[in-house]
Amino acid sequence: MKHIRLRDLDVARIGLGAMGMSHGYTGAGTDDDQSIRTIHRALDLGVTLIDTAEVYGPYTNEELVGRALKGRRDQVVLATKFGLISHTGRDGGADSSPASIRTAVEGSLTRLGTDYIDLYYQHRVDPGTPIEETVGTLAELVTAGKIRHIGLSEAGPDTIRRAHAVHPVTAVQSEYSLFTRDPEARVLPVLRELGIGFVPFSPLGRGFLTGAIRSRQDFDATDFRADNPRFTEENFQHNLDLADQVAAIAAEIDATPGQVALAWLLSRGEDIAPIPGTRRVERVEENTAADTLHLTDDQLARLSALPPAAGDTHNPAQMKMMER
Repeated sequence: MKHIRLRDLDVARIGLGAMGMSHGYTGAGTDDDQSIRTIHRALDLGVTLIDTAEVYGPYTNEELVGRALKGRRDQVVLATKFGLISHTGRDGGADSSPASIRTAVEGSLTRLGTDYIDLYYQHRVDPGTPIEETVGTLAELVTAGKIRHIGLSEAGPDTIRRAHAVHPVTAVQSEYSLFTRDPEARVLPVLRELGIGFVPFSPLGRGFLTGAIRSRQDFDATDFRADNPRFTEENFQHNLDLADQVAAIAAEIDATPGQVALAWLLSRGEDIAPIPGTRRVERVEENTAADTLHLTDDQLARLSALPPAAGDTHNPAQMKMMER
């Protein structure tokens, strides 16, 4: 697989998001052995960037990833996230206070079975703690060798600039796909100005862009998509029609819709490393094969011209935690 650089961090340009193995999706947490096989297969195929977070589960996803990486830690750029669980007793919302970070990192190191984290993200910006204070604490963890690189997730341009002024930010993670294009106008120009890499999560529109979802009955009530605006009754058909247009292009080149969606993302720059999530071996094989897929200029233009997806990417409470 081709590699790119997130600032000065080398990664294969397609990573693996581990959240759905333990959290959020129909069937999550029901077959850890299958999930571990999927992580192992991803590594065999050349994937290096594995992404998790303490809040996934909570905690169980980091434990799962830690078990999967036992004996293979040196093959991985391991990323996890802090800040959506308060370790200081703060009620609700984000907590990126220095005391909470110091507790969070020790827990993550233990669950992951490692003595360092390659890329440590603030999961959501904490309005109650100045970003300079948060990044100052992370810089101390870099000096101590507990983390190697600093990341931000769903941060806006001003926060990114302020954070980067304290300590270089290696990567920013945000939702970006054919369904979610807003980073192009606000965030990507700042990242490229500052030399920061970009890690798109949900690059397959939470499964919509794979073509596998045809009905709201495809997921159960425990699935967070059940109340996600993109999947509500009033928006579902519009977004299904968009996914079908991606599938039509895939049929032209004997590829899957998911591969086309990922290939389009990879065409957006040499500083982008999407992290499609899956817990299935066959799906990770499909996703990584997008690395070799060639889209013509006409196909890229048709994909880029698709209208926006209907509905916000998250429910109202979750949207309030994002700097968009």
